[in-house]
Amino acid sequence: MTIPPLAEVPVRSSLALTRRWAALFSPLFFDSRSLWLTWLGPDGRQAPALLPVDDVPARPDHRLLRGLLDLHDGVTSGQLEGGHLAMALCRPGPPVEDAEDTDWVFALHDLFDEQIDGTWSLHLAAGGRVEPLVEAPNFFAALGWATAGVTGRSAR
Repeated sequence: MTIPPLAEVPVRSSLALTRRWAALFSPLFFDSRSLWLTWLGPDGRQAPALLPVDDVPARPDHRLLRGLLDLHDGVTSGQLEGGHLAMALCRPGPPVEDAEDTDWVFALHDLFDEQIDGTWSLHLAAGGRVEPLVEAPNFFAALGWATAGVTGRSAR
């Protein structure tokens, strides 16, 4: 487990999350496929954990996805309820979404959209760039309202 130095700086937008991934992965070139996970608390601060899942397959399998869900549940139970699961799919090749990346997007939507308490996002890190594949506007809208002291609104 790695504790990133930026963990105390709140991530307050989708763009800020993309920039956070770019800062964490410099340089942005990869020899193999991995999936990195971190969590943002309800205040936008990153949990002091940055976890790699190395050598992930080109296309996700159900067992791996269930393991990610179990890991997320274990990390968020209690302290990070209502937080955000941020993931980055890192791979060699150009920074353009391909069919295998799209399979990851659909598989994660199928599993996480109704299974997790909170929100999630997925970025692609490849070819010297980081690009969002799945953003989480509801999380950042709620975060903006919370940090601005606005009450009585829903992020939905």
